[in-house]
Amino acid sequence: MFKIATLNKISEKGIACFSDNYEFVDNLDEAHGIIVRSHDMRSMDFSDNLLAIARAGAGVNNIPLDVCSKRGIVVFNTPGANANAVKELVLTGLLMSARNLTSAIAWTKSLTSTSDIPKTVEKNKSRFAGHEIKGKTLGVIGLGAIGVMVANAAECLGMKVYGYDPYLSIASAHELSSSVQLVDALDSLLPLCDYVTIHVPFMENTKEMINKERFKLMKKDVCLLNFSRDQIVKEDDVLEAIDQGIIRTYVTDFPNEKFLDREEIICIPHLGASTRESEDNCAVMAAEEMIDYLENGNIRNSVNFPTCSLGLPSTPARLVVLNKNIPSMLGRITGVLADMNINISDLINRSKGDYAVTLVDLDSKVDEQEIKKALDFEGIISVRVI
Repeated sequence: MFKIATLNKISEKGIACFSDNYEFVDNLDEAHGIIVRSHDMRSMDFSDNLLAIARAGAGVNNIPLDVCSKRGIVVFNTPGANANAVKELVLTGLLMSARNLTSAIAWTKSLTSTSDIPKTVEKNKSRFAGHEIKGKTLGVIGLGAIGVMVANAAECLGMKVYGYDPYLSIASAHELSSSVQLVDALDSLLPLCDYVTIHVPFMENTKEMINKERFKLMKKDVCLLNFSRDQIVKEDDVLEAIDQGIIRTYVTDFPNEKFLDREEIICIPHLGASTRESEDNCAVMAAEEMIDYLENGNIRNSVNFPTCSLGLPSTPARLVVLNKNIPSMLGRITGVLADMNINISDLINRSKGDYAVTLVDLDSKVDEQEIKKALDFEGIISVRVI
């Protein structure tokens, strides 16, 4: 029986994916798998029992990937499961900024002691006159699942859309509207746009990528939307760009003390993926990924190990090996099996950066401890028999 722990409240639909072969535990040291949303795991110690962590969401900056990789802990995420929820909130933010809705609503709420509210409203409503987005230009930075959905939806609303993504996948390109114009450099996109929305993951090369130098390239009175990660935009440079009249409105899903008292900044309390549907989708996807790995050894949507699958096991045993991506590893693994007189029915080996996965379907049952002992050499991270 596999034991599962959760570090945040997980949707019941995700929990329901686990059969009676699973037990939910509070003691993390007992867990073979952990499902997490936002809990910070970076300072945690991991038990030798832990095989996998599934993040019910896309970002994994709350998980120590290097530590997990070295320990043979496969980390999954759920790309695309919350894409529609984020897309809808981005469009909401775009419309709120275009029509000055937050300022208008706040002013209206202040009229509680006014004697003739309808008359006051008619007299002052011109203060909040905004713009229509039809015919305006939107720049989408990052064309993954969310970026593509935002680009397509904005085009349906009558906007002219430019997109930038140096790592555009075939799947995303297939989903992207043919009318969205791709540009090959971020600095070429920025001067074209009335609105700019960011949809890239937080990595070392995206940290503070939207900064003073990039703001100098933007149109005056641009609206910037950030529903990706707060670290992608340099905060002090945003404030300076607002003071200089470059940014008319900054819409962010990441409030902080610098932003709350600025009328030009719309702060949303990190609601991008906070819908029931999104939480259900993420939890189900995370559960399914973990179950497939624990029961079958298959890996999909891992951020630290490669995608690798042999489908459902159809032989007496399956060997799951996580190893360093160094020369001769596959030959040594198969050589050990040959020396043990174990016949291979099927095999797949995949690598990703410094790490690799080898799945081997075997024609006979094997002793897990004997195979672990035989494969105990440099470069092997973990060995498991299913």
